[in-house]
Amino acid sequence: MRRQSGLNPLTALLHRPDTGLFLLRLSIGGLMLFHGVHKLIHGIDGIIGMTTAKGLPTGFAYGVYLGELIAPVCILIGWMVRPAAMGVAFTMVMSIYLAFGWQGFAINPFGGITVELNALYFFGALALVFTGGGAYGIQRVPRLHRPDEPVNGRLRVF
Repeated sequence: MRRQSGLNPLTALLHRPDTGLFLLRLSIGGLMLFHGVHKLIHGIDGIIGMTTAKGLPTGFAYGVYLGELIAPVCILIGWMVRPAAMGVAFTMVMSIYLAFGWQGFAINPFGGITVELNALYFFGALALVFTGGGAYGIQRVPRLHRPDEPVNGRLRVF
């Protein structure tokens, strides 16, 4: 392993941004997926009630499946991480709006804010929007190239 200039040995050993992004993807995508599976099994009647109570169309509630099932799977496998993370972040904004409103930012009996979990998902997803998913994952769908066609500016030689 090549030592990076200006880093002490421990920092150089632990400097693994792609591993950190993978762990962030695992936590945001993996834990959010549990919420989506719960809604898939038990339905979204409560969310439909909240959307109609706020004057939104009933069909709007079905977006929760995108934000809590499809987007987390994309985040987990590392495919289209930025758009998927935007979906999770938007889902968290909507969940705060629908379930809590401004009252969600009040201090709860344990000293945290009521929307603490939603905020953790939101800011974790927002971090993935700005950083991308890192090197570990499906970056893009492979495309077949002709042998004489340049790939990344170079000719393939095999």
